[in-house]
Amino acid sequence: MNTYVYPAVFHPNADGSITVTFPDLPGCISEGQDISGAITMAQSALAQWVEYLKESGTGIPAPGDIRALVLEAGEFSTLIRAEVKDGRAVKRTVSIPKWMDDKVSESGLSLSRVLQDALRDRLGA
Repeated sequence: MNTYVYPAVFHPNADGSITVTFPDLPGCISEGQDISGAITMAQSALAQWVEYLKESGTGIPAPGDIRALVLEAGEFSTLIRAEVKDGRAVKRTVSIPKWMDDKVSESGLSLSRVLQDALRDRLGA
């Protein structure tokens, strides 16, 4: 898992919601109904934006200095941290009893999908 930290600018709106932008990632915008929601949504937007940049082969820009941001009246900034999981598939050799393998084949299940689902549940990921 890779961790990314970028400065974000929080723009309070008249209705109480907060729009969040990332100066170093043009187009990466999020919004929350309150400060807690805005932070949560900003973390999600940052993770998805970095994943998109990685998948598209676009370079991931270095984060700028938060102290260099020029803010307008009412705006504030903070650093947003997001963890991006490496979703590439890897091959592993696993052993299961023959009867389980037979049942998997009969049912038409994907052993890889079942294993991934079980591990995701077990790891709470």
